[in-house]
Amino acid sequence: MDHSPPASATPDQTAFGDEDPQIGYNRLFFALMRVNRTLVPPIAKSLRRIGIADPIWYEILLATEEAGPEGLQMIALERRLCLPQYALSRHVSRIEKAGLIRRDALAGPGRGAGRAQVLRVTDKGKGLHQQVWQIYVAEIQSSLSGRLSPQEAYALTRMLNRLYD
Repeated sequence: MDHSPPASATPDQTAFGDEDPQIGYNRLFFALMRVNRTLVPPIAKSLRRIGIADPIWYEILLATEEAGPEGLQMIALERRLCLPQYALSRHVSRIEKAGLIRRDALAGPGRGAGRAQVLRVTDKGKGLHQQVWQIYVAEIQSSLSGRLSPQEAYALTRMLNRLYD
């Protein structure tokens, strides 16, 4: 049986040898997974040197500090980061144990019987996201600048943002 692309195939479909153009979505998914597995470990290793156990801590710290003294509700952070509640709760517990944020129960009616929580950055955590950002900048630019032009990076970002915006 001939498994070559049909005569009406797109150039991309032909280059990959795909009979079905819908396979492009699968190729994209696995390419994204490989890129993640390639880029994240060196960043995570650099962050561990300054006491940040997971790259997501940066986003949690930044969002919490941006919220100011009134803090940030966990549910709002969950939505912002596209993280399931159980995963966010686990990360927050670890960041809290490291002394970088504190978690307070929200009081009052409609607050989930004391389960609703607000996060606030501690003095130890204030400004730490700026140090983390410098590590991100160095690692990301080192990993990507030789592979993509700035224009390609922006174009790819616009396309990828459509997947979750």
